[in-house]
Amino acid sequence: MTESALKEKLISNSDYCYWELNDNTSYWSKAFINNLGYQPNDVTIKLDFFLNNIIHEDYRAPFKDNFYNLVRHDVDFKQNVLLRSKEGKYLEYVCKTNEDITIDSKENSKTIFFFKSKLNTHEKVRGGTFYYHETAMMTSTGSWYIDFEKKKSYWDHITRKILEYPEDFIPSLKMGLKLYAKEHHALATNVFMECGMSGKPFDVEILMVTAHNRKFWARAMGKPVFNDNKEIIGLRGVFQDIDDVKQKEINLERTSEIIASQNSRLFNFAHIVSHNLRSHSSNLSLIVQLIDDMDSVEEKLELMDNIKDVSDSLNTTIEHLNEVVTIQTNADQHREKVSFAATLNQVCTSISQIISTNNVTILPDFSEVKDVDYIPAYMDSILLNLLTNAIKYKHVDRDPIITVKTSVDYKDNDRVVLEVKDNGAGIDMEKFGDKVFGMYKTFHYNKDAVGIGLFITKNQIESLNGEIKVNSILNEGTTFTIKF
Repeated sequence: MTESALKEKLISNSDYCYWELNDNTSYWSKAFINNLGYQPNDVTIKLDFFLNNIIHEDYRAPFKDNFYNLVRHDVDFKQNVLLRSKEGKYLEYVCKTNEDITIDSKENSKTIFFFKSKLNTHEKVRGGTFYYHETAMMTSTGSWYIDFEKKKSYWDHITRKILEYPEDFIPSLKMGLKLYAKEHHALATNVFMECGMSGKPFDVEILMVTAHNRKFWARAMGKPVFNDNKEIIGLRGVFQDIDDVKQKEINLERTSEIIASQNSRLFNFAHIVSHNLRSHSSNLSLIVQLIDDMDSVEEKLELMDNIKDVSDSLNTTIEHLNEVVTIQTNADQHREKVSFAATLNQVCTSISQIISTNNVTILPDFSEVKDVDYIPAYMDSILLNLLTNAIKYKHVDRDPIITVKTSVDYKDNDRVVLEVKDNGAGIDMEKFGDKVFGMYKTFHYNKDAVGIGLFITKNQIESLNGEIKVNSILNEGTTFTIKF
């Protein structure tokens, strides 16, 4: 059936009820008027008449808010309502908007559909209140209301329970931001301001804080409350505790990132095994073959030196592979409180000659975070690799200045962050951005560059569910950011 044929069928259906809204006019279908027992001359097709004479007072306020949100912001809704017939009897309808099927003929028209329910008594509908409360309890969904005129805030008992406040606690408008984690203050302010000022409803996932300072993820939904003059006089909405689901989602994302990282490491490992080791073994085979083919003892002795060189390279590659495997094995080692300052001092002592020779300035700032639970050997290795890299790839026109700083990422579950920033030669991120942490990848022309340090560092960090990122500008410097 085509859309136009469907519309025609809907309009012609005597049981089909709708309310069509245009820019300046309002129209009720004949079926809607007849279903309620009225004649066209009995009704005035205006919102005020509908609110005061048709809809039951218990459903009046929510419908008015839904109506204004539909007209002003095109926000669809679905609501159960009780409508009063001409005989004075209340009939239950489900009213809803539908984006897929519309019967309007003018541009910018909106339609509210009314579907008659099988329940026809006010008492049966009121009996559903029990199920509403049960549903709210089982889904951890509490309701709230902010009254702009009285400048008061109201919570139901489920909201108090979710936020861990006592039953007799009286909320106030002044404590608004106290309910949200510091990192989400801006988000909370924006959505509530937009809703209160322009009437824009919101539905966001946000970090909230209970009375016991426990952070949890919540789904916050809100919409404006209007008076008869279409002025916003308050906000109403719900909070739903979604912490379990959100934590699983976050853990799943992290697990996916870890799997992707492990796959990358496996790819590097496989590349080394298939390419580098095979290259060494081919070289050895070739030299042995050449030795067999030569008659001169002197020539054979010369080739023996080549065997030593290939053997040393093979041994180094195997050591690197062993180190990668060892990282994964040692990830379950006991963690302990590791001091950033103490570790940095220890590393600087071990490379003091390099620091002195290159006139390096190291500026530590551990005022925000002094320590972290970690494997001490890994922290030592991470700082050693990052510092020696910063010195090795210094800029030719200036002495190295390295800033080592800690902080907390409040937007990412209060994770501890370590930042190592230098003023060195930098890396061309457009060319090498996706290869910085690859094994045997080098980006400068230093003859002693091997391309193993950052690969090892990344493996150590990710083996403990951390992450490392790099930001660099050529000839200006590089910043490594680690989240533990």
